[in-house]
Amino acid sequence: MEAVRVKVTIRCNVCGEKFVLRGKRESSGIDTGFKQCICNNIDDLDIEEHTF
Repeated sequence: MEAVRVKVTIRCNVCGEKFVLRGKRESSGIDTGFKQCICNNIDDLDIEEHTF
């Protein structure tokens, strides 16, 4: 089975920074390689998925 490519918008709720990334939908979630915001926030994030 081929992984489905998705576009993901990640917005930090601490500093307001926005990241637009591409990733692969997997059984455990979406893998984009995103680890943390530039303000070191790793938990308080809004993640929105867009298929293309």
